[in-house]
Amino acid sequence: MMLTMGRWALALVIIGTIAHQQIRSDWPVIRQNWPYLLIMGGVGYTIFNFCLYSSLHYISAINVTLEQSAMPIVIFALNYLIYRTGITWLQVFGFVLTVIGVVVTVSQGDPMSLLAVESSGLSLGDLFMLGAALSYGGYSVALRSKPDMHWQSFLACLIAGALIFATAGWIFEYQAGQSQFPTSLQGWMVLIYAGIFPSLLSQGFFIKGVEAFGANVAGLYINLVPVFGALLAVSLLGEHLYDFHAVAFVLVVGGIMIAQHKPNLAARS
Repeated sequence: MMLTMGRWALALVIIGTIAHQQIRSDWPVIRQNWPYLLIMGGVGYTIFNFCLYSSLHYISAINVTLEQSAMPIVIFALNYLIYRTGITWLQVFGFVLTVIGVVVTVSQGDPMSLLAVESSGLSLGDLFMLGAALSYGGYSVALRSKPDMHWQSFLACLIAGALIFATAGWIFEYQAGQSQFPTSLQGWMVLIYAGIFPSLLSQGFFIKGVEAFGANVAGLYINLVPVFGALLAVSLLGEHLYDFHAVAFVLVVGGIMIAQHKPNLAARS
């Protein structure tokens, strides 16, 4: 929760500085929709982070990655239940390809090796990942009800909500003696990176992506995370690039492109 609170505090300072004029202009809309805005930020950002980070205390990173790849299914289901948004066969096929790409990545090209991983049944870590999928899936679907306001002021409000929820969580963590501030340059660099890139830039782009493609298709991009993680490990950490990296990249990107394809109905008529 220290990392979560710190990253959203930094993100709020940055977006607040950039978007202060838009926030002032959208203030009437913000006042009218503040419960929605704060809850969206708290659930989609803080609770998701809390569940994801907590799951790693109980299950392996491989299991976390595989279970996170099912998040688009949560988005499909919630979109249908709430908005009656249909799911096309191309979206289903695209989703399956992205999951195969994730499996190829985390198994290092040997999917059968995952069968050898010991499992003791449903664990607390699995329940945390279920909470993570439900929170971010619900957030993604609820973006459809976004108030009519500038994306910068909208993102600033969500981040403010995330910071409020994270601060409450950090207080409990601190009182339990399980929290400390970064004490090294590496710790501060991690916090700064998390505050700028996965907190500010990626969430802003994801909001615009949902506006452009809808939550069903935008959610599939989540399955690019383990693939790009592997590629960054190659480029930044000097790890080896293998054929399965390329195969996984093609599968995930291909699945996303297929899911975005819309039949040319005009050509058929």
